[in-house]
Amino acid sequence: MNAELFPSEDEQAFAPGALLLPGFALSKAAALLDTITAVTAEAPLRQLHTPGGQLMQVAMSNCGDLGWVSDARGYRYQALDPNSDRHWPAMPALIKDLAAEAAQRAGFADFRPDACLINRYLPGNRLSLHQDLDEQDLSQPIVSISLGLPAVFLFGGLTRADKPARLTLRHGDVLVWGGPSRLRFHGVLPLADGDHPLLGRRRINLTLRRAC
Repeated sequence: MNAELFPSEDEQAFAPGALLLPGFALSKAAALLDTITAVTAEAPLRQLHTPGGQLMQVAMSNCGDLGWVSDARGYRYQALDPNSDRHWPAMPALIKDLAAEAAQRAGFADFRPDACLINRYLPGNRLSLHQDLDEQDLSQPIVSISLGLPAVFLFGGLTRADKPARLTLRHGDVLVWGGPSRLRFHGVLPLADGDHPLLGRRRINLTLRRAC
């Protein structure tokens, strides 16, 4: 696997079942931010704890039928927001349709996500290498939408020891991975400081999955 950054603005099929779509969400970025603001007004961003008790750097919320949560009981999806004991906000059609369109471009037809994890990164925040294992149907892809400050995404192999590729994800980029790449380790390097015209010193990432 090529471990260099991908500077091209063309689509990058960088691994089997994995596709980078530069600027795919750019024309809808402002509308996406409006929907995220509405969702997080109902289900505010919060920092979760790992099962081992460590506070996660990245602040999170969810929308959709299910939301991803973490606490002393473990990592899991659930229908209710633990902060309010109410259902998570409905997933906006704009987000759901964009994810389905991106998945189709990557060869995954009929992707219907039921969970959208909203992550907010501030300068210095990172996400360690991990696999997404909490979903019931691992045949469905993962769709990641990037907004705000650029981030360096690490895309590894099927073992933690595999050297990861580095992809710079910019405002409006969409990343899809599934099939043979579905269980690859992935993460985000510490976010570099900057000032984005729409988001200031922040990066927002939407990660859509079929959880159930």
